[in-house]
Amino acid sequence: MSRKVLITGGTGLIGSRLAEMLIDAGYDVALLSRQSTTGRYRSFRWDPSHGTVDEAAIPYADYVINLAGASVSEGKWTAERKRDIMDSRLGGTELLFRELAKGKHHVQSFLSASAIGIYGDSGDRLVDEETAPAPAEDFLADVSYQWELAGLKVQDLGVRTVVMRLGIVLSPEGGALPQLARPVKLGAGVVLGSGKQYMSWIHLDDVCRLFMQAMEESHWQGIYNAVAPSPVTNQEFTETLAAVMHRPLVLPKVPAFGLKLMMGEMSEIVLYSQRVSAEKVLRQGFKFEYSQLRPALESFYREEE
Repeated sequence: MSRKVLITGGTGLIGSRLAEMLIDAGYDVALLSRQSTTGRYRSFRWDPSHGTVDEAAIPYADYVINLAGASVSEGKWTAERKRDIMDSRLGGTELLFRELAKGKHHVQSFLSASAIGIYGDSGDRLVDEETAPAPAEDFLADVSYQWELAGLKVQDLGVRTVVMRLGIVLSPEGGALPQLARPVKLGAGVVLGSGKQYMSWIHLDDVCRLFMQAMEESHWQGIYNAVAPSPVTNQEFTETLAAVMHRPLVLPKVPAFGLKLMMGEMSEIVLYSQRVSAEKVLRQGFKFEYSQLRPALESFYREEE
């Protein structure tokens, strides 16, 4: 049986680990990339900003996993950066829809990323997939909402479609964790803002296993939160990280206004409170390898005494 997976954003944090795990599980993997990649994966070229894609890409695939999008945590959110964050997600997803609509393919399922940013700043209220998105004035919520709409259109083509709302993906290789761990490592770790804001996190390997299970099992359909079942406050997160790294915590908190001065609008990523339910993926039969924060962090920093 042919088992070919096409990944967009395959050189990013999630995509590169997912590609490795798929290969280990016996799949053939190809990347849809703006640059020709060399190495262990076949690659097809595309350029979402110009609407061009190798015509052989979609016909290659049994499964398409769409992760492409400019990072929200690199660089200040200038008007240009925000446009890039939005366009890189919508352009790629709409291009995939256009190619799938041609119908000359055997794609069984389409999986697309989104983010829990869609819920906005929800305080200590537990939110789930039924919770209404935050208003469009909230940039991250608007990006996530538009991205989901573009991805869910693929359902109309008769292709099983799954959208994963990603929490804070934990990996020492990229994303938020290295930025949070750096000051802790230097003995200058601090709680951010009030420290009471919730962080809904997930271990990188669990994200990849979640995508793989949703890809393989036909009862997965629609929208799911990709978060571990134990969200923590920023204070708990920082204290656990310091304990795992055997470093002291500096007590004064970094006030919200200080973060806004340093990071501008991007400070929303660390100041917003998002307590997100994992109940739906648990009901689907997914078993987390890392359901608690401390073992998840220890898997990365256990060696660092």
